[in-house]
Amino acid sequence: MNIVVVGSSGHAKVVIDIIEREGQYTIAGLLDDFRPVGEEAFGYKILGKVADLAALVEGYRLEGGTIAVGDNWKRAKIAQTMLLALPGFSFITAIHPSAQIARGVHVGRGTVIMAGVVVNSDSQIGNFCILNTRSSLDHDCVMEDFSSLAPGATTGGNVHIGAFSAISLGANILQGRCIGSHTVIGAGALVVRDIPDHSLAYGVPARVIRHREEGESYLETRPSSSAK
Repeated sequence: MNIVVVGSSGHAKVVIDIIEREGQYTIAGLLDDFRPVGEEAFGYKILGKVADLAALVEGYRLEGGTIAVGDNWKRAKIAQTMLLALPGFSFITAIHPSAQIARGVHVGRGTVIMAGVVVNSDSQIGNFCILNTRSSLDHDCVMEDFSSLAPGATTGGNVHIGAFSAISLGANILQGRCIGSHTVIGAGALVVRDIPDHSLAYGVPARVIRHREEGESYLETRPSSSAK
């Protein structure tokens, strides 16, 4: 099955490695709005921009793909653009062979689960989520669409993480807590109570620092020619 990967940043490098290790798909090339066609990244050529997808499907016999962009909001906007152009486009799920996925777990389309991740029984992971390196989602948790766990983030059981929310590096969420949508939990935080929608919260214990707007950037970026 020929697929395309959207993005060519460091995050994309990790996603490509997962796909290669799974051995289920052949990567035809990459899409990136900020790099010229024909340029090479991680051993694959840039085929075009996201807007070029429909024109590339036949020529490269593309049957699906994944969005390797770490920012939850940006990933959602790209998915929206792709589905408007090709409503039936198939988004693959990429799971690193070393991840531990328990019985009863549901993983949505377009989701990426990285090395060393543990997902325990009956957890529900939505579409286009990211579970980063050595993060842990305990039993009966819910991650809504376009949410993410950063490396080393850990939850207890029965935790609910709202759509577009990001749990940062090494943060811990106690069992039964609810994280609202469009919320960011800062690195190293300890969440002991529910955190509402549209919040930035951090500290031990975590407290709400300020309101967040939808689409507000939360990942550190450096000047680059590639999509982040």
